[in-house]
Amino acid sequence: MSQTKIPCVIMRGGTSKGVFFKEAELPPDPQRREQIILAVFGSPDARQIDGLGGADPLTSKAAIIGTPSRPDADVDYTFGYVGITQASVDWKGNCGNISSAVGPYAIDEGIVKATDPVTTVRIHNTNTKKLLIADVPTAGGRFQPEGDYAISGCPGTGAKILLDFRATAGSVTGRLLPTGRATDTLTLDGGRTLTVSFVDCSNPFVFVRAADLGLTNTESVDAWTAHPTALKVMEEIRCAAAEVLGIAKDRRTASKDSPGVPKVALVAPPQAFTAFSGKPVAAGESHILTRMTSLQKPHKAFATTGGVCLAVAARIPGTVVHDAIPPAVRGADTLHIGHPSGVMAVEVLVEGAEGGFAVRRAAIGRTARRLMDGFAYIPASLVS
Repeated sequence: MSQTKIPCVIMRGGTSKGVFFKEAELPPDPQRREQIILAVFGSPDARQIDGLGGADPLTSKAAIIGTPSRPDADVDYTFGYVGITQASVDWKGNCGNISSAVGPYAIDEGIVKATDPVTTVRIHNTNTKKLLIADVPTAGGRFQPEGDYAISGCPGTGAKILLDFRATAGSVTGRLLPTGRATDTLTLDGGRTLTVSFVDCSNPFVFVRAADLGLTNTESVDAWTAHPTALKVMEEIRCAAAEVLGIAKDRRTASKDSPGVPKVALVAPPQAFTAFSGKPVAAGESHILTRMTSLQKPHKAFATTGGVCLAVAARIPGTVVHDAIPPAVRGADTLHIGHPSGVMAVEVLVEGAEGGFAVRRAAIGRTARRLMDGFAYIPASLVS
């Protein structure tokens, strides 16, 4: 045959969409495996027209599912940010939205046995070597996707999947506060300095005050995209942070060497804004406003890992996140995060004080759905 068929499943997880593969059905050689994944997605190409990618950072994601490699897990899960215009896959971090589809996938594929009405799936994310706990609604031994739970950034409703990230502190850097401090001064090229907070829970983030970039976080995605300097400066911040955290050797090559992590997010006090759908969101509906980029493009919602990391940062006095939240709601059990598509709720509990903080709970509700299963076809010459 002139083409090779690759078994796969397309799943929506939260506000993202990804192609899921079984580890045993991909070659063990990392280079060949990455070559196949790029071909399945149609990368590199701005439209990904010759593959399954959706030409957007939220839909150019891969998940590889395998048998657990540690005794306290039910399944291994490896995540990859698939480059759109670059022929590369970034394996350094995790995606919380795609993580929410791992439990449903594992149950329906028979990797994990269901225990109706809720099946707890212990997910070992191999990228970060951390364990996620997913409570997945099931019926008749299979994932039950239908329900009345809604999330901003995804139409309709579904069954609530609760993901707990409490065990993901220090996901990439090894420490919840990678520098040991709540705030740091980050120096950019040209000598400009910014006060930032480095926090690593579920993914490493650098949090920056939106006001320091002349923004309010009420800007629409289109206005943000058209801003003359915002995206460029955010990528400069992200690359400088990658160098400081040791994720990339040189900030000048970080966009290529580590396009997925660390993440950068802007924070601002709560205000009224208009969501991506056109729906107005009142100031009182959120505790904080945030915006982030994904693969150097504006995120149309907010990453699940970002929500988790931001909620944890909100409970650490002195961070720029903590200081952006009105004092009256800083200790709330659930943090309501305003983002371009609406509001995200994260249940959070952080204990400790300066010198040692422990994440006791960092849980978020998501929905997921299987969209397609079968085979992707790629040119045989690419896997020869």
